[in-house]
Amino acid sequence: MMEISAASIGESLHDIDTPALILDLDAFERNCERLRQALAGTPINIRPHAKSHKCPEIARRQIAMGAVGICCQKVSEAQAFIEAGIQDVLISNQVVGTKKIERLCTLAKRARVSVCVDHLDNARALHDAAVAAGIRLPVLLEIDVGAHRCGVAPGAPALALAQAIKGLAGLQFKGLQAYHGGAQHLRTHDERRLAITEAVRLTRETRDLLSEHGIVCEKIAGAGTGSFLLEASSKLYSELQVGSYVFMDVDYARNDQTGSGMPEFEHSLFVLTTVMSLSGVTHAVVDAGLKASSVDSGLPVIAQRPGVHYVRASDEHGVLRIDSTIAEPLRLGQKLRLIPGHCDPTVNLYDELVALRGEHVEALWPISARGALL
Repeated sequence: MMEISAASIGESLHDIDTPALILDLDAFERNCERLRQALAGTPINIRPHAKSHKCPEIARRQIAMGAVGICCQKVSEAQAFIEAGIQDVLISNQVVGTKKIERLCTLAKRARVSVCVDHLDNARALHDAAVAAGIRLPVLLEIDVGAHRCGVAPGAPALALAQAIKGLAGLQFKGLQAYHGGAQHLRTHDERRLAITEAVRLTRETRDLLSEHGIVCEKIAGAGTGSFLLEASSKLYSELQVGSYVFMDVDYARNDQTGSGMPEFEHSLFVLTTVMSLSGVTHAVVDAGLKASSVDSGLPVIAQRPGVHYVRASDEHGVLRIDSTIAEPLRLGQKLRLIPGHCDPTVNLYDELVALRGEHVEALWPISARGALL
């Protein structure tokens, strides 16, 4: 199969084929530095979530700036990063099924790999596979702190599962996974603060209960781009799993950060698209539709073009509505930057990131974990 790339190194932005996933390197680097500065002087480790970018080069840069490793959600995702040389990976998710668990144990022989668990049957399956592989597999006990997705109930149910894990020779109990995903996109700071305050209470009480029974939590992990300073200020969390901060997207930008003290992360990720059809002065079509940008969190927004609105998407087309009052009409063949509604699934649509310095292509970074669902 012929390999097709949207760009070449040194090429101008205006020569990039579209649709293409582009990264503003200056904005990306400022985002990384703002996160580092926000947590400077604290004992908290950063373990960025690589499901946002799926790109080993970004992971390498995050680790070079002090991250202790990365998070992944899937075994195949972890494999892509380990094969690229990343040596410390937490699968912040449950791994269920014989084939997946066997692959997990194989990876754990090559790198520092840990995984989350929230059910005794899964813990036993992990133990059996680890013993067969001749390893001890580090695990975090995931508790439900308000997202109502994965996680055993805090308190006594978590204690019972932790005690069972401690009795399984193939596993190493490392601590708690306490991530409140639902809090990340609560729009006001007060809403997020209330949600995380409750999550911290549940996590602290569970940690203390385990301690009373002789079970030490070396690590308490969680947090995300929308709330990480709240978890950090609790003095409870030891690892923060921020992900989208490197890119930002339309949905995260809707969060009101007034009074939060959060860093001002910039949009650095865009879908470059071309105006492919014009009909009058108020209607245009671009070549980036549903196959180019995820719309699960809303339609993309056109960057730096007030008065031009992305209003409808089909498979290969994006329909634009243009205010009649705009000063500069669009032209056929014109390139526009779309800010994705949700960065994570948008990245998963592409094989490469076109990394730009100003208006020129500096690098092409493979999105090696794209499509890693197993």
